[in-house]
Amino acid sequence: MEPVEVAGFGDISRFCKNHPIVIASALVTGSVLVALRRYFAGGVCHSKVLLNGKTVIITGANVGIGRETAKDLARRGARVILACRDLTKAERAADAIRKATGNENVLVQVVDLASLSSVRKFCDKIVNSESRLDVLINNAGIMACPHWKSEDGYEFQLAVNHLGHFLLTNLLLDLMKKTEGSRIINLSSLAHRTGKIHFDDINLEKDYMPFKAYAQSKLANVLFTKELHRRLQGTSVTTYAVHPGVVRTELGRYMMANKPKWHVLYRYPLIYFIFKTPYQGAQTTLYCTLTEGLEAKSGKYFSDCAEKEAAPQANDPEAASRLWSLSSQMVGLSSS
Repeated sequence: MEPVEVAGFGDISRFCKNHPIVIASALVTGSVLVALRRYFAGGVCHSKVLLNGKTVIITGANVGIGRETAKDLARRGARVILACRDLTKAERAADAIRKATGNENVLVQVVDLASLSSVRKFCDKIVNSESRLDVLINNAGIMACPHWKSEDGYEFQLAVNHLGHFLLTNLLLDLMKKTEGSRIINLSSLAHRTGKIHFDDINLEKDYMPFKAYAQSKLANVLFTKELHRRLQGTSVTTYAVHPGVVRTELGRYMMANKPKWHVLYRYPLIYFIFKTPYQGAQTTLYCTLTEGLEAKSGKYFSDCAEKEAAPQANDPEAASRLWSLSSQMVGLSSS
């Protein structure tokens, strides 16, 4: 067998001298990518607040941002309820969080946000078993899926991202009003800026496009937060809309479906350097959950651990009120 030659420092030195442009380009590119990664990492929640004796519900908490949020709040001593559709995955996540945090008060309850009857059953269990609810984090979501219908016949993204959480929140409001200083966090998205509420075709039967439906549902999250804040005035319950950033999670799985392999491989470097990790994506949710003195910012939109201006169409009180009435009708609640 012939010996394998290994390049020494002399060879590397000669290569650098002979290819200065290549080396310079590599250094510049590397520096830019590192800078981009740091920039897109976003803000960090530095709160040291502990949550002993507090109860938190997080939807979609078995993966991604929800799981990282649950882990952080469990470390702070909270009683954390993972509200998830898949019992097996949720139990696995809960077990991992218990082991990582030493907090045995990490529980699982099943809820399918695409089923209004499932949401009602979940809320009945919570109301009958819990004496307090300090934080509700409406985290679960779906993005750019095919034109599916929910169990109740509604466009799937609107059903999961908005209607399910709308009903769940309303059914738990009395419990939250009994809990001093409780908070509701609604995860929205930067995509709300391109959204429009199609009041004349809310299920997008005439012209369904996956991202159009997603943007509508994310705008609905912000409008819901605004109107919820208005209706909660005079109580100690506050609410916040959150854009977590562009995050490496399972949320975008349908956008990659049926794409050629080269397309997926081409995006991987971009995803690695620009997209946030789930831990980074959880920071603004944690900020709105934990920051003391944030009550005056109720109803506002947050990104990168700071208040940001929502899109003009998200600051329309008439649209927010109209959406509330329509949503109430769709889920079978009184709109008063």
